[in-house]
Amino acid sequence: MTRVFSGVKPTGHLTLGNYLGALRQWAAVGQHRGEALFCVVDLHALTVEHDPARVRRLSRQAASLLLASGLDPELCTVFVQSHVDEHARLSYVMECVATDGEMRRMIQYKEKAARERVRGGSVRLSLLTYPALMAADILAYNADEVPVGDDQAQHVELARDLAVRFNQRYGHTFTVPRATPPAVAARVMNLQDPASKMGKSDDTGPGIVYLLDEPEVVRRKVMRAVTDSGEGGVVYDRVERPGVANLLEILAACAGGEPEELAAGYDSYGALKKDVAEAVVEVLRPVRERHRELCADPGHVERVLREGAARARGIARPTVDAAYRAIGLLAP
Repeated sequence: MTRVFSGVKPTGHLTLGNYLGALRQWAAVGQHRGEALFCVVDLHALTVEHDPARVRRLSRQAASLLLASGLDPELCTVFVQSHVDEHARLSYVMECVATDGEMRRMIQYKEKAARERVRGGSVRLSLLTYPALMAADILAYNADEVPVGDDQAQHVELARDLAVRFNQRYGHTFTVPRATPPAVAARVMNLQDPASKMGKSDDTGPGIVYLLDEPEVVRRKVMRAVTDSGEGGVVYDRVERPGVANLLEILAACAGGEPEELAAGYDSYGALKKDVAEAVVEVLRPVRERHRELCADPGHVERVLREGAARARGIARPTVDAAYRAIGLLAP
């Protein structure tokens, strides 16, 4: 049976990019592929400066939005990372298998560490070592597939390398996972800066559509999206006209069709933006409505997370115990 694992980090409010690139596909495909586990990876939110109350609030909101996006606890396991001790237990083992060079080559560490050095500061040690925790997240469940975007593919490759290395040195213990990128809208870009991903940790709010934005807010953000000054009408060209290309890709993901073909139906940016805005409002409407229902029944979400953590623990513990024995630790 195929086992699928993926997670979402509660470092900001979830965005349209998170939904089109991940959550929607998890609900439509991932949870139906064998045994699927989806996790709010709250430990990863501690690698940067944070407000503890905000992390808790965003973790709860992220869990609710996973359910609101269509994940069904009868079909998959939804839980919070810190509720399952095996993640932290295996993380240290992975640090003992990984090398310093591998950690320092990770793109996110290199970029954030460089920015902090310019400011005269330093990043937290956990930012350097968190790829080992991410590998533990995956390997603890012997996941076959890890649905991730392009920006996380490097971390899945590291998990593969660590699994192979551990198996060769200490005996076969882990399944070697593979990344499965989404087929459509894998990388939704910022509406105000189409060269940058629409990230939930970004602070350029006008360029980001959040899942819980009111319809009028969504419309306003889309209508103010940056387009391009090129001549020749609406054309799909990711290199020369990234702003328009981003809008066409969002429309294709929300309403169907191919970006190139959709472009032929417009003779003005205004008409395109209007249709994109309405398509986004409609695709997010059921998510917002279901989230509102879940917020009215917080006990249901807590129960789902509690039961999900118990199931996840039952899967992970035998694997982590086996890893402890294999690497040379005494059984308690």
